[in-house]
Amino acid sequence: MSCNGCRVLRKGCSESCVLRPCLMWIDTADAQANATVFLAKFFGRAGLMSFISAVPINRRPALFRSLLYEACGRTVNPVHGAVGLLWTGDWHVCQTAVETVLRGEALRRLEDVPPPEVGKEFGSGSEFDDVARLQPCDLDLSLK
Repeated sequence: MSCNGCRVLRKGCSESCVLRPCLMWIDTADAQANATVFLAKFFGRAGLMSFISAVPINRRPALFRSLLYEACGRTVNPVHGAVGLLWTGDWHVCQTAVETVLRGEALRRLEDVPPPEVGKEFGSGSEFDDVARLQPCDLDLSLK
């Protein structure tokens, strides 16, 4: 039986499937499919498969998760990405973006994100400030 990643990418799945071990940490079949489609659209199907195939099997789930966080971070904050969100104490924005992708909803981009400030306290600022800065993203990276 085809894994959820291969099913949504419409490729053949086998016992030695590259994607199957990458998706085991995601609870539902729909969420697995949503994450796979999002990454395939962001990095390209061949690019995604190449990234995953280039690392040892036991590290592939961690790589998939890392790619998902980076793609979500770059989508909501194109300049600084996930690292910028972590640096500015806005990691919750990246986590929310990943949860949004797993639900199959479209991501929104942060507008006018200031560059990371050296010495800024992590966790300062309100989560509601981030919501006010969200703008529709012109990328349609959802399944729908």
